[in-house]
Formats: sequence, C-alpha cells, structure tokens
Amino acid sequence: MRRISLASRLALLFAACTTVVSLTAGVLFNRASETHFMELDQQLLDSKLPPLRNVLQGVSTREALLAREGELRLELSRQPDLALRVSGSDGAVWFDNSSLPPAQSEGHETLHTQSDTRTAYRLYHAPLVEHSTESAQLTLMLDITHHQHFLQRMQRLIWLTIGLSALATALLGAWAARSGLRPLRQMSQIAASVSASSLTTRLPEAQMPSELADLTQAFNAMLERLDDAFQRLSAFSADIAHELRTPLSNLLTHTQVILTRERSREDYREALLGNLEELQGMAQMVNDMLYLAKAEHGLITPVRERLDLREEADTVLEFFAPLAEDAQVNLRCEGQAGLDGDRTMLRRVFSNLLDNALRFTPAGGEVTVSLGSRQHKVTISIENSGATIAPEILPRLFDRFYRADPARRESHEHAGLGLAITRSIIQAHGGTIRCESGEGLTRFVIELPNQYTV
Repeated sequence: MRRISLASRLALLFAACTTVVSLTAGVLFNRASETHFMELDQQLLDSKLPPLRNVLQGVSTREALLAREGELRLELSRQPDLALRVSGSDGAVWFDNSSLPPAQSEGHETLHTQSDTRTAYRLYHAPLVEHSTESAQLTLMLDITHHQHFLQRMQRLIWLTIGLSALATALLGAWAARSGLRPLRQMSQIAASVSASSLTTRLPEAQMPSELADLTQAFNAMLERLDDAFQRLSAFSADIAHELRTPLSNLLTHTQVILTRERSREDYREALLGNLEELQGMAQMVNDMLYLAKAEHGLITPVRERLDLREEADTVLEFFAPLAEDAQVNLRCEGQAGLDGDRTMLRRVFSNLLDNALRFTPAGGEVTVSLGSRQHKVTISIENSGATIAPEILPRLFDRFYRADPARRESHEHAGLGLAITRSIIQAHGGTIRCESGEGLTRFVIELPNQYTV
C-alpha cells in the first residue's frame, strides 16, 4: 500500500483541526442560543402571569372558574401564542385550551419543554395564589415552535458550515502544504539529477525557509564533499594511469627488443634483471596505494607503545648517514620527546621526510631533526636547506603523485606517494603536519598529542 504523502497528511490534519474547532464553536453557539431563548421565554411567561392571576383572583373551585371562563378566554385571546391549564390542588383539570395531554405536563420542574406532533411548548408551573400550596395550579404553555425551527435551521447551517470549512481547509491546506514543501521537492530533484557531471549543482540557501536552512547547508556540504572526492578520485585515476604507463611501456619495449632475435643467456639474464627492477618499483607503488586507501577509510590503527622519539630518530639517521655522507650533507638531531605511538609507522615518517630532505638538499647543506614537548603536545620538525618552495605549491605537497616545480622534481624511482603516506600516518595518530618554506629553508612540522614526558 502506498503511503500517504506529507502534503496529504498536512491537508488532512488542517481539515481535522478546522472540523473540531468549527464543531466546538457550533455546539457552544447552539447551546448559548437555546439558553438565551429559554431566558427570553422565562421573562415572557413571568410577564403574562400577573394578568391571568388578576382574572382568576379568588377562584378556588371549578364552579367559580366556570363563572369567569369568559373573561379568561378573552384574556387568552389577546395572547395567541399562549395556552393555559388550570388544575385544582387535587390535580383535577378545571380548564385546558392546549393540545397537550395533562399527564405530560405534570410533575416537572418550573420551566421545561414539551411538544406534540406539530407544536413545541415551553411549560411554566405556578400557583394561582403566590406562595400558596393549597391554591389551584396554573400551567402556562408558550408556543415556541418558531424558536425550534430557528434552532433546527441553525444546526443544519452549522453542519453545512463545518463540512464546507473542512473541505475548503483540506483544499487550501493541500495547496499550502504543496507550496511550502516545494523546497523539499527541489532538493529531491537535485539529488535525483546528481551525477558525475553535475556535482557542482547547489541549492540556493538564500531562497530556502529557515526550517530548511540547516538541511540545505548539510546537503550542499555533502555535494561539496562528493565533488571533492570525485575530483580527487578522477585525478588519482589519471595519475596512477600515468605513473604505471611508463614502467609498463618500458617493460613491453624492453621485452619486445629482447625477443626480436636469439640472444645469449647473459643477455636474457640482464633483461630479466631490468624487468625485475621495474616490477619491484610497480609493486612498491601498488603497496603504497593500498596503504593510502586503507588510511583514507580508517583501516589503519596504530599499535600504541611508549617510545622515546630521540632514540627512534637516531636509529633512522644512522641508516641515512652513508647517503648523507655521499651527498656531502650534514645530519643533526636535537631535542627530546616521548610519545605513545606505533614504532614502525613513526620510523616510516622519519624515513620519508629524511629521504625527501636529502634529495633536495645541495652539497654542503644541512638536515636538522628537532624534537620538543610542551602542553601535552609533541612537536617534530625536519628542516633542510635548499631551494625555496613557492607558497601556492605548499598545500599540494601532500597530494598523491604530485610533482613540485622543476627545482624540486623527483627522480623516476619516487612515485610521489611518500608525503601522502606520511600525512596519513600522522592523522592516524591524531596529529597534523604542515610544510613551511622560505629564505632557503624548507621545514616539515609535525604536531602530535603528548602522552608522557621522557
């Protein structure tokens, strides 16, 4: 079964509310009208009682009433909407010009309503002699048929008004709900039209009602993230295709050349060794890409252990010492800091940054590793002398496969994934990394949460 739409629900709710309010108002108005007419009838009957008492003054028996019946009928003829019944103290009827049976008019409160087949009466009981229980009883019967007809017409009008109000409110409510929900339909249309070629579409926040402002901002932010992720994915796909094309082309060309004619065992061995180097580079690139993919999906969890970062830095510096000596670059480490972190991951961070610094430090330059700890934060700085990096390039250094300007262009064996992996490791430890460059110095600054002091 198809669910009722939100606009239909609102329209039905509006109609139900209008019906309840109209019905309540109609019932209150009807009761107020009945009470008002009853008060008017009471006043009218009170005003007709004194003349009748004057006519019947001194009447205590049926015979005495018969002697004054002419005067009584004359008085009643002046009031055509009034009927009268006179009963003795024993309940016997002495006079009655109404169509109501006597049994229906006895034993009721002072003022009440009775009716026959066509006429409705308001009955009023009073003693002939005021404040006397032994005197004859007067029952005044006022014809209120016109009142009843008015109330019936009013009740029909109330029901008709309620029905028309409910219908009009439902129609107007449906229109209002549909108009009010237009921004939601617009959001639905935009969401349905989103594709790889239309991720730049955004909802107009200024035109949205205040109730949808947060939803609109969240929706546009989601589209922004999708667009950014798609752009990065597209760039990544293009970069990886470009990076793999060169080694695959080298392997294909080298193999085709070797197979053009018969060669010696040594030639085949050298060809296989050359192909092995290319394959190892490709395997390392694939492993690095898998590592980055896991990092982006939060699948890399550091194994926390207490580390002395000075010891870890010295270990990595010792490994790079021969390379630094060949490049005539001085390596130096200063400061002290401790951290609860993953030993293997942090050593990889030191290795990537030191390898990067050595490749771009000229002969006679210096690479400095600085460690510090303050206010529950560990700071690691790796600085090298060399060409300054342009400010517009600094934010992109950590992108995958990014190549810097020609002054810092990497050699073929480096795929441009080292800094991206470094950033993912730092983020997995809850820290940040940034690059600063100026006045012939380039510095990578890492800030990590500090767990203890060495």
